[in-house]
Amino acid sequence: MNEPSAANRVPVAECRNLCKTFTSGGEHIAVLRNLNLEIFSGTTNVVLGESGCGKSTLLNILGGLEAPSSGNIHVGPYRVQDLDETEAAEYRKRCIGFVFQFHYLLKDFTALENVALAGMIGGMKRSAAVERARELLCQVNLEHRMRHVPSRLSGGERQRVAVARALVNRPPLVLADEPTGNLDPANSAVVRDALFSAAAQNGSALLMVTHDRSMAALADNAYMLSGGVLHGVDA
Repeated sequence: MNEPSAANRVPVAECRNLCKTFTSGGEHIAVLRNLNLEIFSGTTNVVLGESGCGKSTLLNILGGLEAPSSGNIHVGPYRVQDLDETEAAEYRKRCIGFVFQFHYLLKDFTALENVALAGMIGGMKRSAAVERARELLCQVNLEHRMRHVPSRLSGGERQRVAVARALVNRPPLVLADEPTGNLDPANSAVVRDALFSAAAQNGSALLMVTHDRSMAALADNAYMLSGGVLHGVDA
């Protein structure tokens, strides 16, 4: 059977005329201005931009952590801008995997336990969550570090555990906010490759924001966020 054409594909996530304005000291600051974006299953998408340009704001809105000033955001069956606090929590559990600049692993839990716990919180039975956690930790080449607590892992290893945790519930959309920002170049490359390949293997769409231009050449789609709107970036 032929794959559907791009014109006939339904995006995992879609933003239409997305606006976000902050007020500070009586001044209105427009961070996002009628921004439009489509993200498709199994693709890697990178948004570049300087610090303070609104990259993290875009992720927070897509993740249901922050409300837009106006516009429409659809992720799967959800109209994200219309969710109340309880609905947004359920949405994040079902649809979103987060990877942040800091790993936020539980310090007294092993790598395996950190990943499996996220699965159990998402509704998986313990045995299934542990098996899924093992699978994902192997995907990010940490099969030999599963029983280690975060203090016994390197910075790059911790971030790879965070990647596995983000994917444990098979989210259709993974949001990564400067996931390599605290790492040296060698570890950045390892975490980047783990995130790109693991998202592809699990069929998730990846949206990563970063100021690292080297990411653009490796993504399926790359954008520059400037002046509140997205511009395509050629590899």
